[in-house]
Amino acid sequence: MAAAPALKHWRTTLERVEKFVSPLYFTDCNLRGRLFGASCPVAVLSSFLTPERLPYQEAVQRDFRPAQVGDSFGPTWWTCWFRVELTIPEAWVGQEVHLCWESDGEGLVWRDGEPVQGLTKEGEKTSYVLTDRLGERDPRSLTLYVEVACNGLLGAGKGSMIAAPDPEKMFQLSRAELAVFHRDVHMLLVDLELLLGIAKGLGKDNQRSFQALYTANQMVNVCDPDQPETFPVAQALASRFFGQHGGESQHTIHATGHCHIDTGWEPAQWRGHGEAVSAGPELLSAGVWEDVLRVLAARHLWLLSTAPPDHARLWHQALSQPEIELEFGELFPTPYIFLGGAGWLPCTGPLPTWRLLWDAGQRGGGAEDRGQQPGQGAGQPQCLPLWLWGWGWWPHPDHAGPPEAPEQYGWAAQIKKGNRECERILHDVELLSSLALARSAQFLYPAAQLQHLWRLLLLNQFHDVVTGSCIQMVAEEAMCHYEDIRSHGNTLLSAAAAALCAGEPGPEGLLIVNTLPWKRTEVMALPKPGGAHSLALVTVPSMGYAPVPPPTSLQPLLPQQPVFVVQETDGSVTLDNGIIRVKLDPTGRLTSLVLVASGREAIAEGAVGNQFVLFDDVPLYWDAWDVMDYHLETRKPVLGQAGTLAVGTEGGLRGSAWFLLQISPNSRLSQEVVLDVGCPYVRFHTEVHWHEAHKFLKVEFPARVRSSQATYEIQFGHLQRPTHYNTSWDWARFEVWAHRWMDLSEHGFGLALLNDCKYGASVRGSILSLSLLRAPKAPDATADTGRHEFTYALMPHKGSFQDAGVIQAAYSLNFPLLALPAPSPAPATSWSAFSVSSPAVLLETVKQAESSPQRRSLVLRLYEAHGSHVDCWLHLSLPVQEAILCDLLERPDPAGHLTLRDSRLKLTFSPFQVLSLLLVLQPPPH
Repeated sequence: MAAAPALKHWRTTLERVEKFVSPLYFTDCNLRGRLFGASCPVAVLSSFLTPERLPYQEAVQRDFRPAQVGDSFGPTWWTCWFRVELTIPEAWVGQEVHLCWESDGEGLVWRDGEPVQGLTKEGEKTSYVLTDRLGERDPRSLTLYVEVACNGLLGAGKGSMIAAPDPEKMFQLSRAELAVFHRDVHMLLVDLELLLGIAKGLGKDNQRSFQALYTANQMVNVCDPDQPETFPVAQALASRFFGQHGGESQHTIHATGHCHIDTGWEPAQWRGHGEAVSAGPELLSAGVWEDVLRVLAARHLWLLSTAPPDHARLWHQALSQPEIELEFGELFPTPYIFLGGAGWLPCTGPLPTWRLLWDAGQRGGGAEDRGQQPGQGAGQPQCLPLWLWGWGWWPHPDHAGPPEAPEQYGWAAQIKKGNRECERILHDVELLSSLALARSAQFLYPAAQLQHLWRLLLLNQFHDVVTGSCIQMVAEEAMCHYEDIRSHGNTLLSAAAAALCAGEPGPEGLLIVNTLPWKRTEVMALPKPGGAHSLALVTVPSMGYAPVPPPTSLQPLLPQQPVFVVQETDGSVTLDNGIIRVKLDPTGRLTSLVLVASGREAIAEGAVGNQFVLFDDVPLYWDAWDVMDYHLETRKPVLGQAGTLAVGTEGGLRGSAWFLLQISPNSRLSQEVVLDVGCPYVRFHTEVHWHEAHKFLKVEFPARVRSSQATYEIQFGHLQRPTHYNTSWDWARFEVWAHRWMDLSEHGFGLALLNDCKYGASVRGSILSLSLLRAPKAPDATADTGRHEFTYALMPHKGSFQDAGVIQAAYSLNFPLLALPAPSPAPATSWSAFSVSSPAVLLETVKQAESSPQRRSLVLRLYEAHGSHVDCWLHLSLPVQEAILCDLLERPDPAGHLTLRDSRLKLTFSPFQVLSLLLVLQPPPH
């Protein structure tokens, strides 16, 4: 063969190779057009349409009518079930056979009653492997079912994938046939695409790019798509290139096949993987449910990201030990990725070693054949990172320490509110049920009901539900689940309270319950006959109960200064409880917030707090998913009208003022600003009627505090984020995930912003900002539209947020005292089940043990919340027989037996450590 000419025209040569592998151009004569060979139509095709989401066993019993390729079905959100009867030709014995299926919508193949693979044109999943080699004795006929949802991969946008849904959209079946799959063509395509990726990634001025493109061009020269006998020659050219060994200076990438399974959508497939994990060959990298501490603890978590931020991979040492490995997964194994991301893998660091999880992503499957390693095992070219495949090349994570990479610390409104409320309800049910179990021989712990309710809640903590990036149908279903949890949870609360009170003397009526592990004195509204309420100041011990206080003349008995409310002639209002003094201007904005004991002002000079602001919210592409940094440039304060502020409750136990605010011509807000006796924070009870499109509502509090770092609560701890934008990393964190509180403190003083159902926050400079509502239109055009209620609170404090009790205040806001009916006589005295000697340690959970033989064991979960080393005493009032430390899966530590001394247990914590404690209860008296 004559020598190949020198490569002179880089661009035209590149495009020549691109057309040779293109699925769009010249498929009549290129290699891609030979990927499938002989084909035949399916034997029989039939279908039926339904607006329901039917289980498989019910769907296959429905009346299927004849169907054909070209048929349309719909509309949006309906489901079309296809029955596909196949007969494989005898002549195809020994060959790989696929079902080729192309239709709009999201398809799911069912075989022998089980879901086996997704089919989506958008995700380039358009074939299903019937057999990798048809045997002589293999059945030639079989029946499959394809369930096609009338929506796209990410909704049903009108005109584009990210537009608002088109409710009348129709879908079409464009291909349904059997075909022989040519594996040798596929292997050549993998190598050619990789060579193209190297050439494009390195650029035309790079020597290795030239060599890669030169090799690809030679392969096109020798490869005749109509003559498979030419394929080995082309394959040898690729092997020669890929056989050049990589130098020691290259990155090392440990590649592992990965399957993204959204368990909320694919339970049957999950069961299969669960069995495989048990058998050993697969590694479970995250929990069955997204709350890994509720059901399963995992050391290995993958971030669903296509690239690490700012060219960095995180080895995250969790707030508490042990370390948790964070990997950047969901990377489809394209040539770009084989090349090392054309620069996203860091070019610095002592050991440039990384792990990559390769996967087809959210397209109905996991690692695919398209992800074969470069050169099919022939070697590693110098221009590529060293690719090592499978766990065998990397010590199993359970037996390996972190690579010596630079250590770094990193991480729709009704749904979020429902999530927060239901977390609280289930926490309270578990606690009261545990106490009733310990004190009553007749009480049956509602384990099955609680498991069902927790799974409903955790199902909707799935990352496309609780985040608000789901379609309307899913959101509506989630709201139904939350209502079920509220209804059944409240029933279980009442049952536990009744059992807890059984046998106690006292009048019938209400039981005041505190489900938090510290004593609380608070104002609460107690129900009266006829639906009215009366305010009362109650004191309830830690994780216990108290009787309802008798009616008295409250004013002389108040332990603290009563609340004073004054409205000035200009319409402004002052609320003062002796701890904090709040001043509101005539429109309801906060002009002053003083910590009375020190006279320290918390609001920045010349500024106002409780300022509502609107931003334009139009991301580059992913509407409900993304918030872009440039939205901050569109800030528009919402200004109220003077004279709208009025006094609500006039003082004593409680003082309040309220106002109305027109946000826009379509949206309005009402708010009651409330201050209670003895309370260190002022609450803002808010109702919003929200009818916007692509707007973002926040509330701001400029603080008279200066600090380069703000603190935000996360699960079982907190973290700091910068208040400045000095670097790209800082700028990327313009919006921060937070749970119940955020705090900005300088030495000796700080300001905390608490909330009962919000999760987005930020501090820029000295302005604390809480994200309230968004208005995306895809994938759900209604998104946050409608009425919303939520509460946030502002707490100035002396000293650090830890010493000032900010964490406890935020818990108290989220876990109000309960007034529960006591059908049996309510107790006449107070009682406490548990308390902890140190404010740094929080007793977060009390529940029945999952697998106790006697079913009379409790599990307590505690965590260190301040970020400190601390010893503390856990005080118990329950009949405990034995106390043992256990892990998050509730497996006892053989060396974890604890000594019970005077109804106390001594516990030792490191910063943010989570401890689980198994308490074996003594038999209760009969």
